[in-house]
Amino acid sequence: MSIISKDIEKAAAILSAEKLVAIPTETVYGLAGNIFSEKAIKLIFKTKQRPLFNPLIVHIPSIERLKDIASHIPPKAQQLAETFWPGSMTLVLKKQETIPDLVTAGKDTVAVRVPNHPVTLELLKQLDFPLAAPSANPFGSISPTKPEHVTSYFEDNIEQVLDGGACKNGIESTIIGFENEDPIIYRLGSLSIEDIENVIGPVNLKNKKEIKPDAPGMLARHYAPNTRTFLTENVLEEIEKHVSKRIGILSFKTLFKDKRITTQIVLSEKGDMAEAMSRLYASMHTLDGQNLDVIIAQRFPDYDLGKSINDRLQRATFSS
Repeated sequence: MSIISKDIEKAAAILSAEKLVAIPTETVYGLAGNIFSEKAIKLIFKTKQRPLFNPLIVHIPSIERLKDIASHIPPKAQQLAETFWPGSMTLVLKKQETIPDLVTAGKDTVAVRVPNHPVTLELLKQLDFPLAAPSANPFGSISPTKPEHVTSYFEDNIEQVLDGGACKNGIESTIIGFENEDPIIYRLGSLSIEDIENVIGPVNLKNKKEIKPDAPGMLARHYAPNTRTFLTENVLEEIEKHVSKRIGILSFKTLFKDKRITTQIVLSEKGDMAEAMSRLYASMHTLDGQNLDVIIAQRFPDYDLGKSINDRLQRATFSS
């Protein structure tokens, strides 16, 4: 029997019993548990095979609940929250003492956001505790954007996948922290740097850190297919390096015509970055399931959401 279900009350009951539910958000599906349950949080790390040094994101139902999670909210953080929540932005702020160290990887900061998905917002409103919810995939693999992606990973390990359909944005939230009150982007995501800077002015980017990362998604290899993947500016030139192999192509808007290509997915024929982003992980899942020898991904124009897409592709690849 499928564990995929639209039953929000069932999900609330499972979570209240300190077990895990995969929840939909506008970014990706998350593997959710009660942040105040040591049993549930340890189960998240165990199920994902996620290292304990990698902090989790806390999900709350409204901006009004932020003060329960964060002990200090810089003015620019408040401004961003009022502008973009509910939405694809996570803030890293000084935590309240009540937030368990297990959730924050021992740090004095906590990552928090209000997701923009009606199903999960309704679930959060029914609960008397926030949810920790990293992406519902084994650590380092492609994030799930459909319920079926989650069941392919965790059919036997979780109680329910709360069905919210396909994720609208398709890659993780943008993570912003503050150092001396100055905003720092720790992870590029489905909210562009340009949109953020339009609200608060210039921000710095610090999105790679292997040891004790400040936020999720900072490790060099992440979001990766099992199939060996290459990122390139020149697809046809990269094909030359893989003659006699089964080749899959992941391109932005160009359909490449070459008999050596086994299969190809064009992310947006009209060249729409948001459409390409929304289809990125689902397309990677599709290519990864086609018994290919290599996947060749085309590098995107490096502006707006293209920066975030390139970030995910770079972390998925062996070389560039």
